[in-house]
Amino acid sequence: MSGTEIAVTGLGTVTPAGAGVNATWRTVREGSSTAANTHPRLAGCPVDFCASVENLDTSVVGRRALYRLDRSVQLLLVAAHEALTDAALLGADWDAERVGVVIGCGMGGVSSWEKQHSRFLGQGPDAVSPLMIPMTTPNMAAGEVALAYGARGPSFVVSTACASGATAISAARGLLASGECDIVIAGGTEAANTALTVAGFANLGALSRRREDPAAASRPFDIDRDGFVMAEAAAVLVLEHAAHAAARDRRPRALLAGCGSATDAHHPTAPHPEGRGASQAMRAALRAADLDPGDVDHVNAHGTSTVLNDSVEAHVITGVLPHGPYVTSTKGVLGHSLGATGAVEAVMTVLAIEQSCIPPTANCENPGPDLDLNLVTKIAARQRVRAAVSNSFGFGGHNVVLAFRTP
Repeated sequence: MSGTEIAVTGLGTVTPAGAGVNATWRTVREGSSTAANTHPRLAGCPVDFCASVENLDTSVVGRRALYRLDRSVQLLLVAAHEALTDAALLGADWDAERVGVVIGCGMGGVSSWEKQHSRFLGQGPDAVSPLMIPMTTPNMAAGEVALAYGARGPSFVVSTACASGATAISAARGLLASGECDIVIAGGTEAANTALTVAGFANLGALSRRREDPAAASRPFDIDRDGFVMAEAAAVLVLEHAAHAAARDRRPRALLAGCGSATDAHHPTAPHPEGRGASQAMRAALRAADLDPGDVDHVNAHGTSTVLNDSVEAHVITGVLPHGPYVTSTKGVLGHSLGATGAVEAVMTVLAIEQSCIPPTANCENPGPDLDLNLVTKIAARQRVRAAVSNSFGFGGHNVVLAFRTP
């Protein structure tokens, strides 16, 4: 391994499939949807179902810290604990000044905003918590991880809508490649299953209205897709120089070989009709990873289950990767966790490489006839994956593609 290779040495997730990478991977591999029926939090909303994290064990966060943390940060800290444990870095004697934290978040502490605003309207300004600002500002996601684990290198939060988690991983790679850090805790988090947020997405026309069957509502690349299912989640990857990992006798789970980013500069919410930015980002990731298109065995698609986005992404994949690699979207199982989803899907891509297993796209019963993709449906595909890409696209025209390969 060269000194410039970036190793993935730890993984952690909290998703609607459960806390822990194993629980999430098992459910994704089985293709079992986690979208649930009417959620009390969404009563009266035009869409009243979502995919949520239930019965979260926050013991690793500590009771004293919980009262000052937004739910999005609570999810993140649980995922970070698992990732650092997996990387054998929990409690390790590291050079703290060379440990960075980069987190993606699209919305910030929206549940805390709504709760405190309700108090303000109902009880007056004196009822607003003095901790409201640190509970709601997006930067605190990275700040709280750094505080919890004593990481004193660069720490910051990036926000590129639904590409935020992937942008964080790309930025983390930059900190490592520049030599500024030896280790970076990178990932994404989002807990925006609130009435206000869901109403906004529903009125925008982005959410599925399949209220009679929520489990089948998220249907990436299916001809009957009608929008995504809101979800919450957090995911963390521990990234470090491969030489640094080898020096402490840690074998990489995968290598983060390259990243590519581009902007559509086309429309606030709609992708470029020809996928200009997405294609540019995918080609950039392949160049950075020194991969030819034919080297890619698997694409973890953004696959939102919206009519326009799936169509454009399919066009991009077939244009950049005409040899037809296996394609899947995990949003049929996990829903769309906005700023966290790029990090969640990066974890799933690493596992596909590590376990030679490509999970199915849940609920894709009838792939759109205009989408010429080699989709994995029904059951997982057992296939050696030498290299894979994970796509993330967001409002504002943000496009980020991560390229992973075997160690």
